[in-house]
Amino acid sequence: MTETQEKVRLDKWLWAARFFKTRSLAKDAIEGGKVHHEGQRVKVSKEIKVGMTLTIKQGFEDKTITIKALSEVRRGAPEAQLLYEETAESLAKRTHLNEQRKAENLAYPDHRPNKKERRQIHQFKDSWREG
Repeated sequence: MTETQEKVRLDKWLWAARFFKTRSLAKDAIEGGKVHHEGQRVKVSKEIKVGMTLTIKQGFEDKTITIKALSEVRRGAPEAQLLYEETAESLAKRTHLNEQRKAENLAYPDHRPNKKERRQIHQFKDSWREG
């Protein structure tokens, strides 16, 4: 797993750690400002070291990770997860935001009303207008 490397390019490491499906997607994310080191945007060719902390934005989620090992080779997901460790604060924040998103989605029905349900809705609305 841990090769005898001291430095690896950031785009290669993000691809090897399975944050992105291809190196070009990793490159685009870095250039788009989705990856930060110590609050600063980084370049694609930045050489990373063990112990560095990165913040990666993917979709709705911000992940703050600490690099534990270096690799330029993409392997299976269980091995890729050994390359980094997500901070406890980041994990707690992500789970809290996921719960909030799920709670917001409960306000919307699972399906569109069928004909019978539409009639009941119209009857209910009409009863409020009349009374």
